[in-house]
Amino acid sequence: QTASIYGTPLATKNTATMSEVPPTRMNQQIFKVKKKAAEGGYKLLKKKADALKVKFRDYAKAIAETKANMSSDAASAFFSLTQAEYAAGNFKNKVAEGPMTARIRVGAGVDNVAGVKIPVFTLYETGVTLDNQSLGLVGGGKKIQNVREKFTGFIEMLIKLASLQTSFVTLDEALKVTNRRVNALENVTIPKIQGVLDYISRELDELEREDFTRLKLVQGKKEAEIEEEQKRKDAEKMAAIKSGRKVETTNDADITAQFDAQDDEDVVF
Repeated sequence: QTASIYGTPLATKNTATMSEVPPTRMNQQIFKVKKKAAEGGYKLLKKKADALKVKFRDYAKAIAETKANMSSDAASAFFSLTQAEYAAGNFKNKVAEGPMTARIRVGAGVDNVAGVKIPVFTLYETGVTLDNQSLGLVGGGKKIQNVREKFTGFIEMLIKLASLQTSFVTLDEALKVTNRRVNALENVTIPKIQGVLDYISRELDELEREDFTRLKLVQGKKEAEIEEEQKRKDAEKMAAIKSGRKVETTNDADITAQFDAQDDEDVVF
């Protein structure tokens, strides 16, 4: 009774809503169809929420594993860079002076999970040939090649983590919206429709009882009028007998019952 919706007491709001619905058989059927549709939507949204929860846990597990592996990959990549600089000297300026065409790019796609569109990032190579193959000719060429491979793997891990993290956030928002809809159907919409159905049933039962009572009163009144009429006729008959007047009798029997078809051949019944 103390709950409220947008500042309006819940009981008052439900009473106002019920009073706006005429208690008729047609409205009863309409709200039964609405209740069935709401229950069907609730079941579908519940299944969707369960599927999103499973995928949500899978993304959380994959993010945790990826972050755990990234620490060792990052340490290995930067350690290989230190080894290459020790063997070949400082070659960062030579790399910066060369062409800056990207050999690896990031592509964006969309994955569908239970009707939710989730962005997915993928790595692809542009096919650009390397112009800095001359690095390490004096010394440390193998170490520089090792740095290239280590950082390529590290970038792949970063792109994978970015894809998982973005999908995780998108899925989290979709899961919140779905849960809100499920809770609204379960705790607001379906109980409200059920309340209207109960109100209509009570009002229809009350109308039926009123009609039954009205018919009983009408029937009782008719029986009382017939009884009064019969008493009046009996009183008139008794008065006529006492005064010596001839009393007219009415016979409600079927007059054709007095005749027999076998007594007269010309009479056919």
